[in-house]
Amino acid sequence: MRNLFLVLLFGVVAMAMAEIVRAEPPAHAPAHGWRKKHDPEYVGYTGTKWERDYQVASGSCNREEIGAAIGGVIGGVVGAKNSSPEDRTVAVLIGAAVGALIGSRIGRTLDDADRGCFGHVLEIGAAGKPVKWSNSSTGVSYTLEPGAGKEVKGQPCRQYSLTATRGKTTEKRQGMACQTAVGVWSLAD
Repeated sequence: MRNLFLVLLFGVVAMAMAEIVRAEPPAHAPAHGWRKKHDPEYVGYTGTKWERDYQVASGSCNREEIGAAIGGVIGGVVGAKNSSPEDRTVAVLIGAAVGALIGSRIGRTLDDADRGCFGHVLEIGAAGKPVKWSNSSTGVSYTLEPGAGKEVKGQPCRQYSLTATRGKTTEKRQGMACQTAVGVWSLAD
């Protein structure tokens, strides 16, 4: 009976050890190369690699997650002066013309998370594939379609088509934005 107990105990311990060996590391622990092999990298329009896409590749933008990544920095200047390009988590759209992006009524409601979505779509969005998001605070829904790219005065630029809707009011704008630094986009028009 004692031998049977020892055999069973050894079997249970062996199975537990096998499970420990196969376990993946927790999110807070060093992965020793696991993440490098398994987590996707999102390559931006100019070749910058991003850890996250904030659902842009699936045709939407998770503005809540982008807002958290931005951390409430006023004016949408994420990292432009505050961190190195390697530390940026999201691309952004900056510039004085952003408030009047698509018209006097709807365009002025663009907040930091919306700017983050706009910039990140320009950064990693596929040409011709629309990306949508909604701002529940302002009631505005956006659809941004990044277009073809070209170089303007030595800067990488992309055309875009933006539609913003609040209630029955819809405003549209087409234009061009240029990357002024890694992950930082400004309107060119």
